[in-house]
Amino acid sequence: MLSGSEASEAATRSGWSTRDASLLFALYLKENEDMSSDEDLSRHHEWNRQIIEEFRATGGKPGGYFAGVHVLLLHTRGARSNEPHITPVVYLKDGDTFVIIASKHGAHTNPDWYYNLLAHPDVTLEVGTEQFKAHATVPERSERDRIFADAVKQLPRFGEDQQNTARIIPVVLLERVH
Repeated sequence: MLSGSEASEAATRSGWSTRDASLLFALYLKENEDMSSDEDLSRHHEWNRQIIEEFRATGGKPGGYFAGVHVLLLHTRGARSNEPHITPVVYLKDGDTFVIIASKHGAHTNPDWYYNLLAHPDVTLEVGTEQFKAHATVPERSERDRIFADAVKQLPRFGEDQQNTARIIPVVLLERVH
């Protein structure tokens, strides 16, 4: 579990209570105790690297798995390591707000980038050929439910992902910082 000062700092940055932030990070640490094999991690990192390369080469329109959907590159800092990470993520729009869904294909755990955003909500986004700063927030449950229902209408696979897991799949709002 996070120390009191670490939880307090994370809560202040993310807008969560110290208790909630501490519990979320404790859950994250427990979920990631038995990390994938080095080979699995290496394959995942290589896949991400290729998608990032294709994203940048095509002006933000990668093909393959991401063909036909809107993709952004999410620049975060690791929740535990504070190391920089770049992750390709499907996004939707809610007005001027970028919406990302922490579905992780219906896995029983949240993606690492979700915990990174809780710890460090100030991020950089690459959308198309543009790069800019943004601030991440997790909406209240009623707002999350409204946005998630809209996301499922646009991309039904999010609904399938929700059916495959007992967790409530988080929604994250990314607001451009001017």
